[in-house]
Amino acid sequence: VQLQAYGGGLVQAGGSLRLSCAASGRTISRYDMGWFRQAAGKEREFVAIITWTGGSTFYADSVKGRFIISRDNARNTVFLQMNSLKSEDTAVYYCATWRSGSAYDESGYRNWGQGTQVTVSS
Repeated sequence: VQLQAYGGGLVQAGGSLRLSCAASGRTISRYDMGWFRQAAGKEREFVAIITWTGGSTFYADSVKGRFIISRDNARNTVFLQMNSLKSEDTAVYYCATWRSGSAYDESGYRNWGQGTQVTVSS
């Protein structure tokens, strides 16, 4: 499966963006899906994960209450709605399929797509 994240851009602090992760090659309907981000000079960090049914979600403390992960299996797409954006949310955002292990650990994810840049100006 190939994943492509898009929807990033430049936004003012307090604003919103909606990222999409479009899959091709095969269905992602049976995969738990995660979002990660990587700021310049920092390691990639976990943002959110959603189960394959969409019935359960889990967020990093840093985005809880501001970001919402969702999915549309019919469209083979996962979304990340980002609200009340802060300058510290500036990063390249990636999506991937979860395979095993802790949701926080990127080594348990596969099929990393190309990321999309999100820049929040203060």
